[in-house]
Amino acid sequence: MVAERAGYTVTMFVVDVSKSMGATRTVALPPGPNGEERFAEMTHLQYALQYVKFKIQDMIYGARKTDQCGVVIFGTEETDNQINAQHGGYENVTEYIPIGTPSAATLRELDELEPSEVFGDPVDAMIVAVEAQNKHLGKKKTWTRKVILVTDGEGPIELEDWEATANKLNELTIALTVVGVDFDDQEFDYVQRDKPDFKRVNEEFFRNQFCPKVNDSVIGNLDRVLEQISLPDVKTSRSTLMNNVLRIGDVDTRTEEAMEILVKTCKCTSINRPKAFKKFAIRPKTAQEEEAEQQTMNADDGDENKVVTVTYAQLKARTEYYVDKSDGQEDEEEQVKTEEDGEPRPEYLEKVEKEELIRGFKYGTSYVPCPEGQFPKLPTKKGIDLIGFIPEKKFRREYAMGEVQYIWGNPDNPTAQCALSSVVQAMYEKGVLAVGRWVTGDGRDPRMGVMSPALFEKVHCLLWVPMPFADDVRKYTFPSLDELRNKKGEIVSEHAYLPTEKQLEAMDDFVDAMDLMQAGDKDEQGNRTEWLDIRDSYNPSFHRLKQAMFHCAVVSDLDTNPLPPPHPELLKYLNPPKKFVKKAQSTIDNCIKVFNIKHVPKVVKVARKDGHNHANDDDDEMLLLDRKPSTSKPSQSQSQAKISSKPAEHGSETEDDDEDGMLIDKAEPTPRPNPLPTPARSLNNDDDMDIDPQRDPDRVIGRTSPLADFRANLERGDIVTKVVEDMSAVIQEVILAPFASRRSKEMIECLIELREVCLQEDEVDAWNSFLPSLKRMCIDSSPGNKVFWSEVRNVGRALSLISDKEAEKNGGSSQFSEMQATEFLK
Repeated sequence: MVAERAGYTVTMFVVDVSKSMGATRTVALPPGPNGEERFAEMTHLQYALQYVKFKIQDMIYGARKTDQCGVVIFGTEETDNQINAQHGGYENVTEYIPIGTPSAATLRELDELEPSEVFGDPVDAMIVAVEAQNKHLGKKKTWTRKVILVTDGEGPIELEDWEATANKLNELTIALTVVGVDFDDQEFDYVQRDKPDFKRVNEEFFRNQFCPKVNDSVIGNLDRVLEQISLPDVKTSRSTLMNNVLRIGDVDTRTEEAMEILVKTCKCTSINRPKAFKKFAIRPKTAQEEEAEQQTMNADDGDENKVVTVTYAQLKARTEYYVDKSDGQEDEEEQVKTEEDGEPRPEYLEKVEKEELIRGFKYGTSYVPCPEGQFPKLPTKKGIDLIGFIPEKKFRREYAMGEVQYIWGNPDNPTAQCALSSVVQAMYEKGVLAVGRWVTGDGRDPRMGVMSPALFEKVHCLLWVPMPFADDVRKYTFPSLDELRNKKGEIVSEHAYLPTEKQLEAMDDFVDAMDLMQAGDKDEQGNRTEWLDIRDSYNPSFHRLKQAMFHCAVVSDLDTNPLPPPHPELLKYLNPPKKFVKKAQSTIDNCIKVFNIKHVPKVVKVARKDGHNHANDDDDEMLLLDRKPSTSKPSQSQSQAKISSKPAEHGSETEDDDEDGMLIDKAEPTPRPNPLPTPARSLNNDDDMDIDPQRDPDRVIGRTSPLADFRANLERGDIVTKVVEDMSAVIQEVILAPFASRRSKEMIECLIELREVCLQEDEVDAWNSFLPSLKRMCIDSSPGNKVFWSEVRNVGRALSLISDKEAEKNGGSSQFSEMQATEFLK
């Protein structure tokens, strides 16, 4: 089915309110709290209006002004329609709700409908609805027109000239839906017993004569329709085509080698999000309201049915700005002052106005002020620039992030269609993807994306999906899972951290047992299909919320008519198939046995009478990282433990040392940061454990011996990026600390080695961004360190930026030329 255009639809509801719609029926309700069955009595009209109100709620939920509707009722005791006023006839038909954007008032008006004591003609009502719809739309041919007839079919129908009505529906391209109360439905397996003759004739008329005559029509049973509307529905809408241009090459400076293709773009996929809720609270009463209410209560002292009014008001966000002037020091007794608005606040918080603030952007761990509110934008030009091509096999799937867009050749330009089709076919034959730069308007921010060729039956196009910039991609490295080395650098083959062959085999069997590729139903050939079909997988939080909102709008009393359970299709994929869970149980038991998995109960802390304090859990220790490091010396037993772990005089090692060599992943306690300035080192003994390495919890490089830490971490491998990042931060902290001149030579050595590692390990961008930042901190910041930067300049070219020639020799790239690198230190 062709997707409809989102919005731009006028739906006419033709509702039967005849005498027969007042008959009552018993409707099953959701089970009670204890699982008891519950039922409710309602009229055919009330039952049918549930469907009408659901369709109108869907329009309100979409919040489109171009999604409009109107309601025409027939079987009314009075007559009120435009055709009757001008030409007469069409009795007992009323234009109940004029065409417009529906709202909550529309639902309230439907709740006021009651069955009458007369009958009306549904064909006359459809003619009135079509005339009102046609008069409202006029010559708007692009709008979608719908007519929905809801009736029980027990009233008389004038069968003369009904073909003219069907032809008029076809002429105006109107989609007709007939919803019948207790209509027979073979697919739904329902046949009404003791059906009146009038109804049987009318039902056969709609099913066998009128609906087949209308090109776009459908007829169904009301019970089945109400069951289907609770099914999660993903609407397919037609996106609007937007003008754009696809540029290949430089069209400004090399026009003879470049080309422009006029294209149209539209959405292929769109994210659907739940509606946001508004917050309400009880509004405090003013003095005048309290006085008036008191007078009313005094006047009604003898009335037992007093009504106390409560007014709810919508909460609106209010933003206030405060500056914390406590300098990170917290007093034991916090001084509190009362503001003008009556709210108490600590004294160290000073309120400031928004006009006094300057907007800033976060860059790393600091903020960059931007007085003008934003940085100068790139002089971009609207269009899609084709940057280059990459092999499809080398594209990483996780880089495709965001909504997909179609790129079509302009339908009004055959030359553009042929040109785009040629590009698409060439990309498909070569197996490549195109990298494109999309700018939605002149001066707007560009977006990078990848374009994939799509060859449909009658048209060729490109599918564009955004991808991240290089600055947005973080590369994390992890140690190997199948290779372990001891302190000697030897590969360990057997260890508690390495899986055995039995464990690998057990895990392979467990993963195979969870395979759901053949856990679905059988197809026509008798072969098992996939259990999960992504097209039938719905978001429960979104659709269940929508169902609850719709139900509360239709039902007036939730106690007597509570929210029904979710549709089975919504819960279909929440639990795996029981058959396959039972089948995989043996592999689960085998894994438990092979991996020796045991349940470890949590130990409950019990306070001892002697006042002994228990050791903190790891989670508690994480919250105490701001405590100052202990200055107490190690006990005698601890000193003996250190001595016993050192190598013996004859070069042999103890058993404990060998075991520690195997457990290389066992982390040492993380030292806490030292808030004091970093003085010059008086010792150079790395084995002395009493020296605080001054290593922050999130770093691998300390401020005490940064060069030694740098070399030690490089030997471990797989953490080069982290080591370079931490080394850069430590150098900046040391040179800006007091007495930094004592460590100038050491920092120069660190810079030389850091540059060499960046050049060899493809971290050129990290060095080229760090060095200008270091220069600014030394020269422009306060207090800075201009003396140290002069020493860097004295070293010369060996500490300047890495040029493109240097990077190319080591298999990398750089944005700076040799001349720029030479002039940087001048």
